[in-house]
Amino acid sequence: MPDIGASLREARMRARIDVSEVEARTKIRAKYLRALENEEWDLLPGPTYVKSFLRTYAEMLDLDAKLLVDEYKLRHEHLSDVELQPISAAAPGLERRRRPAPALPPWVFVAVIVAGLVFALYLLGTATGDDPPEQPAAPSPPPVAATNTAPVTTPAAVPERPEPRLVRLRIEATGLVNVCLKAGDRTLVDGRTLSEGERTGTFRSRRFRLTLGNNGVRLRINDRLLNVEASPNPIGLEITPDRGRQPLSADERPVCR
Repeated sequence: MPDIGASLREARMRARIDVSEVEARTKIRAKYLRALENEEWDLLPGPTYVKSFLRTYAEMLDLDAKLLVDEYKLRHEHLSDVELQPISAAAPGLERRRRPAPALPPWVFVAVIVAGLVFALYLLGTATGDDPPEQPAAPSPPPVAATNTAPVTTPAAVPERPEPRLVRLRIEATGLVNVCLKAGDRTLVDGRTLSEGERTGTFRSRRFRLTLGNNGVRLRINDRLLNVEASPNPIGLEITPDRGRQPLSADERPVCR
């Protein structure tokens, strides 16, 4: 049974709410609600609407909306063809050509020659002791605008912070077993007794704490299916992405109703 649709349907039936009542309370059309429960994603407008509908429906049923949306993203949401296309290089014709450095204007040479003549007359007058006729001051050339050749640097892109690592967990009963599962302060399975062949939904967290009445279960951690060793006492486990399964003492085991 699909986890997302089954979770929505079971929660609605436990609350004894009809689809028409959900439609009135969430303003989501009944055919879209049924499509969510049956996981008929092709009947929905698109991924953005699916995630919005899932979040609204789950919050109305007091389910963990984030877990359901994450489950949908993991299973069914893919990058579009446009997002998968590599960024093409700019066309050669559009590349900016470097402009050659501007040549000095002719008046600069004229100003240099005039300044040289004035300096020569000054030296000649100093050598003969005669005061040379006063010469008009040569006009100072206008300042030449400096060409900014410094390369334009672009700020380095700030790397995105990696998302925290999560572990996926699903519990599958191989016999009659009592289950208490918590993630942080949230209770995911509140002392529920599972029968053989029954299983929970798939949960995601950075840390799970689990108490089992016996070893009559198999744990699907990410993509691995693992058995639990037998114990005369209730079994306590901590499950994390880095350390995997670690036993918990009696004081550390989570307690449910």
